[in-house]
Amino acid sequence: MSDQKNLILAVVLSVVILMMWDFMYRRPPVDDLVPPPQTATDQAVQDSQSTAPQAPAGSVSGTAPTTPGQNATAPITPEAALAQDDSPRLRIEAERIHGSLRLRGARFDDLILDDYRSSLEEDSENIVLLSAAGSPFSYYAEFGWAVGAGTSMPVPDSATLWQANGDVLVPGAPITLEWDNGQGLLFQRTISVDENYLLSVTQRVSNTSTSPVTLHPYGLISRSNPPDTLGFFILHEGPIGVLNDELKEIDYDDLQDDGRQTIQSTGGWLGVTDKYWLTAMIPDQSEAIETSFNHIAVDEGDRYQVDFLGGARVIPAGGAVAVTNQMFAGAKEVHLLDRYTESHNIPRFDLAVDFGWFYFLTKPIFFIIDYLNRGLENFGLAILVFTVLIRILFYPLASKSFRAMHAMRRLQPEMTKMREQFADDRQKLHQSMMELYKREKVNPMAGCLPIALQIPVFFALYKVLFVTIEMRHAPFYGWIQDLSAADPTTIFNLFGLIPWDPPLFLQIGIWPLLMGISMFMQQKINPQPVDPMQAKIFLALPIVFTFVLAQFPAGLVIYWTWNNVLSMAQQWMIYKRAGITKQSIQPAKPT
Repeated sequence: MSDQKNLILAVVLSVVILMMWDFMYRRPPVDDLVPPPQTATDQAVQDSQSTAPQAPAGSVSGTAPTTPGQNATAPITPEAALAQDDSPRLRIEAERIHGSLRLRGARFDDLILDDYRSSLEEDSENIVLLSAAGSPFSYYAEFGWAVGAGTSMPVPDSATLWQANGDVLVPGAPITLEWDNGQGLLFQRTISVDENYLLSVTQRVSNTSTSPVTLHPYGLISRSNPPDTLGFFILHEGPIGVLNDELKEIDYDDLQDDGRQTIQSTGGWLGVTDKYWLTAMIPDQSEAIETSFNHIAVDEGDRYQVDFLGGARVIPAGGAVAVTNQMFAGAKEVHLLDRYTESHNIPRFDLAVDFGWFYFLTKPIFFIIDYLNRGLENFGLAILVFTVLIRILFYPLASKSFRAMHAMRRLQPEMTKMREQFADDRQKLHQSMMELYKREKVNPMAGCLPIALQIPVFFALYKVLFVTIEMRHAPFYGWIQDLSAADPTTIFNLFGLIPWDPPLFLQIGIWPLLMGISMFMQQKINPQPVDPMQAKIFLALPIVFTFVLAQFPAGLVIYWTWNNVLSMAQQWMIYKRAGITKQSIQPAKPT
């Protein structure tokens, strides 16, 4: 009876864990990802409070100017916000991004990703990464100079109108912005963009005055009212950075509760991440910087700022100084991040992808599946081949497991007698069973080892499907057009024949059904438990798991289904080689 209770408890806990996993990590409805609309008035107020990082013992000029449309009351789109902005702009036309830089303030506030769309619909819009002030949510980046101690000269701020020596920024053709403060300082910014998502900004200051000037370079990213985050525990979205060679992840809520966080670092990078997109500042890797993560409550919204402040630059009379920083704004493609790590010495840039605690396992699994996909040209087929490789890798353990299970079933009648004989003496029962295991050379834990080893693989694969952009909108065959999303079909509306959208818990697609059937068949080829209660529990498990896994990514359900099929084939082969029949592994009922 005690074993029955333990079995029931284990099954219940397993189901609860899966249900909680599904509840916490499942992708929310699309409507939940859309930020609440704002009026242009509200957004203008928020944007006006954007400030440069404070230089030590100095003052900082630079609050954003009043934005056009300040008296508007209706929510506006990012496109409408740009239309209302009367500031001249420098167009950005790169290979994978396009947008513009606001010349008043030299602010990157308009950037669109050309290779990615918001949905699988052909007419869906491209992903808008950076947005100007006045849009439902502003999201921008800028570089500049903070005034150091002993310096009172004006420096460029968000109201400064820069002059550009060109109209369009394209790869291989840098654009230089210029502004003269009228008091002996000439500010220049040379901006370039590569063929992907990396922009470089070289700031140069020439001092033609008669006195030395002290300035601090800075960079900042400001975001107002970000959309609801997609994950809980499994995925970080919000301020992020690698500082002092350590990953720093800060939730939006933590910034609201704890206030500003400051970190001293040498080099590194910092920014704001979404599930698939990243905007990051990359300072000079040899420079000691002060970084800060901050939240500011403004009217009916929230603004979050990530910034860094470099060391003092003393510019003598007649001298000049220059500093080069970079900015990444684009998709978190694993291979591209690794390439930037090597080519631009950006430390641990791949950590922008939330590979999680199983990083050592998750990233290699991604590389294997990605490599297979390059040959097969289908991530679904790559997952199937990956599953075969895992079964081959674990074959020796599986063989030992099945043999151990066979031995345990053979010993079950004798173990049942022992439980009855020593029902009131658990110590004697334990001692007698250990002697039995030793005499028969049976390891009772051998059957659990392959399952225990495959659990990290299962969760690592789930992580790969959930967080890597390479899996986003990756098709399989037929109705599976996105392996990172749940099977869109459901048996309860006859797979779309009935015009009814059932509730989420009833959306049981074809692949979850196939998974449940394969799980049921796997149980049927195994010997049935002698105890009727155990038999009923095992019979119900395929049904329970079908409902629980229905909202998991389709790629993971396909993996599980195919793994069940391979497990049955593997079990049949092992039993055949060992001369084990189904009758021989059926435990005899004790007399």
